[in-house]
Amino acid sequence: MEGSCPFPDSEEKDVSPFVRNPLGPSAFEGKGRAAHERGPRLISWNVTLRCPLRCAHCYIDAGDREAEGVLTTDEAFDVIDQIRAAGKPVVILSGGEPLMREDIFEIARYGTDRGLAMAMGSSGIFIDEQSAGDLRYAGIRKLAISIDSATAAVHDRFRGVPGAWASAVQGIEHCRNEGIGVQINTTVLGPDIHDIDAIVSLGKEHGVRDFQLFFPVPTGRGAGLPALTPQTYEDLIRGVLARYNDSGINIRPTCAPQFRRIADQLGIRNPGWGRGCIAGLSYCRIYATGEVTPCPYLPVSAGNVKTTPFADIWNHSTVFAALRDPGRLTGKCGKCGYQDVCGGCRARAYGARGGVTDSCGGLVQPEAADRSFCGEDPWCRYEPGAGGS
Repeated sequence: MEGSCPFPDSEEKDVSPFVRNPLGPSAFEGKGRAAHERGPRLISWNVTLRCPLRCAHCYIDAGDREAEGVLTTDEAFDVIDQIRAAGKPVVILSGGEPLMREDIFEIARYGTDRGLAMAMGSSGIFIDEQSAGDLRYAGIRKLAISIDSATAAVHDRFRGVPGAWASAVQGIEHCRNEGIGVQINTTVLGPDIHDIDAIVSLGKEHGVRDFQLFFPVPTGRGAGLPALTPQTYEDLIRGVLARYNDSGINIRPTCAPQFRRIADQLGIRNPGWGRGCIAGLSYCRIYATGEVTPCPYLPVSAGNVKTTPFADIWNHSTVFAALRDPGRLTGKCGKCGYQDVCGGCRARAYGARGGVTDSCGGLVQPEAADRSFCGEDPWCRYEPGAGGS
């Protein structure tokens, strides 16, 4: 469901951790072509809006309904061909719950046969022995399974369905038995770092070493969640980075680009990390109807693959062009010395400037966005110049 960060630069994608970021120290500068001209490194694709859960944070308000105009099987195959023409990104099949699509194994297999590294984000609720075997046969190299608490009752309450936690844990085991890599995705529900510790311990018990912490952006149903304060958010990231540095696991905050600045301040270096926000630079989202947006939480359409080839959208969209131009950043983000490694959360900037962040999956056209996604990130407490940058 949530998007994840991709693998390192390699033709031999061993699907080791999802949490690695493709961009180097500078997102905007480098030898040869700009990073975006080499095509995206990661695409998150909401293949369906259907889901049996009622998660409190769902950014597309998934449920019983399907999106009007959802891509058909043949259209999905065509999208994969379009993606392949633009490069060889990792493609994460997401939702809703992707396993609710009857043709999901066909789509995954088609992508695999076209030479793409295919992955999936799932609640784990439908992953039994049979489906895990089908996923392996379809070429799914890694599953991101959501675990929001080490306590079953807390997870189930957040996900809206009894038994969701047990299914997710069993799903992890079934995937590992089939040799499919597993990453645990966690939506951070509160300020207590011990909750995160408990999830990491649970994951390690089941052989998981890759973790991604999602800090909710107020979109869809998530617009009603109580938000962390900027100081609590900063303190929690700082605590996680300090605690798990050199721990032998891969853990990465997501929708929290300030983690790169905080890591630098702590003297923590990780060669697998790149820029905090990669929306539109090396990453994008394809919506169930074919609309392309910079990320799942920034509902500004850059074009639709039904009418415009994906490569044209990626290379020529005015939305992506704005995100790739550091000179467009305003407020603190425009003056910050950590601009290249952080970039600020563009979705939070959009919401703070009056963007529609509670649209439950509805997308707006770029002229309606008024480039408000280039403003400063309201969750960042850092003042440029106050800490040597």
